[in-house]
Amino acid sequence: MAVTSASANPIRDDAKIPLAVCLGIAAASGAAHLGINYTPFLVGGLIDRYGFGPAQMGVFATAETLSFACAMFLFAPRAQGFRPRRMALAASALIAAVQAVSGLTGFLPLLIAGRVATGFGYGMLNTAVNVAAGRTSQPARAISVGISLQVLLFAVMNVTIPMIGAAGGVGAMFIALAMISGTLALGMLPLSDKTESGSRGAQGAAPIVPPMAPGGWPVLAAMALFAFGTMAIWPFMERAAHAIGLPATEFGRYQSLGTLLSSAGNFALTMVLARGNRRGLLEVALLTCGITCAVLTTVGSHWVFAAALVLYDVSWYITYPLLLGLAYAHDPHGRLAVRTTGTWLVAQSGGSLAAGFVAQATSGYGVVGCLGMGTCAMAVVIVIRFQAGKRAQTMRAPLPAH
Repeated sequence: MAVTSASANPIRDDAKIPLAVCLGIAAASGAAHLGINYTPFLVGGLIDRYGFGPAQMGVFATAETLSFACAMFLFAPRAQGFRPRRMALAASALIAAVQAVSGLTGFLPLLIAGRVATGFGYGMLNTAVNVAAGRTSQPARAISVGISLQVLLFAVMNVTIPMIGAAGGVGAMFIALAMISGTLALGMLPLSDKTESGSRGAQGAAPIVPPMAPGGWPVLAAMALFAFGTMAIWPFMERAAHAIGLPATEFGRYQSLGTLLSSAGNFALTMVLARGNRRGLLEVALLTCGITCAVLTTVGSHWVFAAALVLYDVSWYITYPLLLGLAYAHDPHGRLAVRTTGTWLVAQSGGSLAAGFVAQATSGYGVVGCLGMGTCAMAVVIVIRFQAGKRAQTMRAPLPAH
C-alpha cells in the first residue's frame, strides 16, 4: 500500500513503538485475513449443507478476494488522509454484520453479495494496518509483531473453527467468525484516530522520487503464476481432504501445525537473508509449493496429505516475501511491491474461479493441483531469467569514481 514511510515519519527512528499500538495492529491484521484463511472451511460447510457445486463455490471465493483487491487499489492513493482507528472499526462492524447474516441464509446470490461486502471490509482493514504501521517509527517491526500474534490466533482458530462447524454446521462457523471480528475490533481501539498530512522535505518541497525503472514485469508475471496456481486449490483444500476421508477437524489440526511451522520458517528466513545467502532459495520454495499442490490433490494417504499440507504452508510463506524482495530490489520505493501485492489478489481470484469450474468438469481436484505445479514451474523459469538479467546488469554497471 502507498503509506507513509518510516523515513518520512515525524517520530524519531529510535523511538519505541507502544505495546498498545502493536496490539492494535495485530488485531487489525488478524481480522483483515480471516476471510482468506477460513474460506476452505466455509466452502466445505456450504457444500455439505446446501449441496453447492465446486463452480458455484469458486465464484463464492473469488468474489471476496477480488473485492479485497479492488478496495486496496481504491484506497491506496488516499491512504495518508485516513484515520486508522475509525477505518478499522467501521470495517469490523461491516464484516461482523455481513458474516452474521450469511450464517442465516443458503441463497447463493445473497452469499456472494456478502463476500463482496466482506472483501471490501478486509481491504479497509488491510489499509488501516498499513497506515497505522507506517506512522510508527519502525513500520516493518510493527507489522512483524502483528503477524507473529496473528499466527498464534490462527493456530487456535484452525482447530476450533472446524469443531464449531462439526457441532453447529456452516451457520455456526459464520456466526463464530462474526463474533471474532467484533471481538478483535476492541483490540483496534489503541490505533491512531488522526490523519497524516503529506510528507515534505526539509525545504518544504515534496521529496523527489525517481521514476520506476522499466523491466519489472517479470516479477508481476512470476507472482501472477505463483498465486494463480497455488491459491487455486486453497478454497477447496478442505474438500480435497474430505475426498480421501480426512475429517475437517483433523484437517484443521494439520493446518494449525502448518501455520506454526510457517512462522518458524519465516524466522529462519530472516536469519538466512541477514547473512545475504539467498541464491536458489526462491526457486526451491516455488518448486516445493507447486509439487505439494499436485500431491495434495492426488494422494490417498492421510499422512502424506498432512506432510504435503505442512510443506505447502511453509513453502508458500517463504516464496511470497522472497517475490516481494525481488520487487523491492528492482524498485526500492515500493511501487512495484504494491503492484505485486495487488497482482497476487487478482491472480488468486482468477485461480479460485477457474478451479471451481475445472473441479466440477473433472469431478475432482487432481487437475487443479497439477495446474499449480505447472504454473510454479513457469514462475521458476521467469525468476531465473530475471535474476540472471539483474546480475548481468550489475556487472555491466560502471565502477564508482574515486
